[in-house]
Amino acid sequence: MTGRGSALAGALLLALARTATLSAQASWHGTLMGQAIGAIDHVDPTPGGGSLTEARVVQPVLMGLANGWNHHVLLTATLDLEGLTMPGGELAPGDWGEGFVDRRHPHTYAHELIAAWVDPLGKLDGAGRLGLVLGKGFVPFGSDDPMSRPFLRYPVNHHLSQLLERAVGIVQYDLGPVTLEGSLFNGDEPTKASDWPLLYASGEGWRFGDSHSARLTVRPIAGLEVQGSLAHVHSPESRTGAGPDDNKQSLSARFDRVNGTTERYALLEWARTSEAGGFFVFHTVLGEAMMAHRGVRVSYRFERTERPEEQRLLDPFRALRPDPDLGLLGVSRWTLHTLHVAVDLRQPIRGLLLAPFGEVTLGSVHGVGGGVFDPVAFYGGTGVHTLSVGVTASVGMRGHRMGRYGVLAGDMAGMTM
Repeated sequence: MTGRGSALAGALLLALARTATLSAQASWHGTLMGQAIGAIDHVDPTPGGGSLTEARVVQPVLMGLANGWNHHVLLTATLDLEGLTMPGGELAPGDWGEGFVDRRHPHTYAHELIAAWVDPLGKLDGAGRLGLVLGKGFVPFGSDDPMSRPFLRYPVNHHLSQLLERAVGIVQYDLGPVTLEGSLFNGDEPTKASDWPLLYASGEGWRFGDSHSARLTVRPIAGLEVQGSLAHVHSPESRTGAGPDDNKQSLSARFDRVNGTTERYALLEWARTSEAGGFFVFHTVLGEAMMAHRGVRVSYRFERTERPEEQRLLDPFRALRPDPDLGLLGVSRWTLHTLHVAVDLRQPIRGLLLAPFGEVTLGSVHGVGGGVFDPVAFYGGTGVHTLSVGVTASVGMRGHRMGRYGVLAGDMAGMTM
């Protein structure tokens, strides 16, 4: 790990130890959670044609949650070690972002560092609850982080449907089944696992606050959640602020209901990103569902997503960032079907959950809207085939929705060390 990563890990452990000490002094409560997935991936095609098989440890995270002062203060810290276990990214045809293409990029070591103040007005606003959130983490935009969903592979639309790893300030108001959120954040994306958000760019001014979002969430019945959100992101691909802006919209409906040993989950989402004043527009439609009964989980996902095709480096899995021409070679459309089957094993150690799985994705890629990008010339064909097998080891992560802060943190306030 880099010196900065080691310092971060030490700071997180000290913070968690401090939380444990405070629990006896100031009515603080906390919990530790974590997971890691060992997976073997076989994909066909890869850039340049042909197939490739790799073994990786992915999604290795350690998370600490704490609450105090009668559940009014909530703290979230997540250490993500993908910069060590998959520095070259995870094989994932169609995935893109932060300079990686056809691989999912490693997330930053400090994935989340969030403090939230919940209901500071108390009874002054009746049944309403105000939430104030500050730190580094997820922007209130779009649907749940894919790490919280029942698949190994992230969808192609990850960077169309979520905004993460930003320095963010959020104001929330929750009243009954309705929650409204607004935020200010920095538009720049990380470029490596050790990156921190760029708060100020010399010669360009403040990056924190150059972007904003709003999200409305409605829960009409138990288990059903509908959200709509908007975001303006300033120069995400150029840290200095010299790149084009993105305007983003998202709509989704999520259902999750547990009844005894059975769980039913479904998500439908649509998102649109307009880049450079509408010169490029990318759409995505995704639907996924999961049925779990007595430890056996079967999940299916359909996705159709448009992706920018940027200039590649000598490594065909990497794109030039920032692109000095601020242009694209074209747009590709990925239509993918994914089936995932997992089985929860009897716990060998109390609290530890082991779940071996198999996942297969079949689909196609096509060029759309002109441009010089030709998937047949680049990949050797239009068919997409992937197969993954592995095992997930987790403690306390099942059911946790990463990126839910403040008034949306749910049952976190009731957790104990």
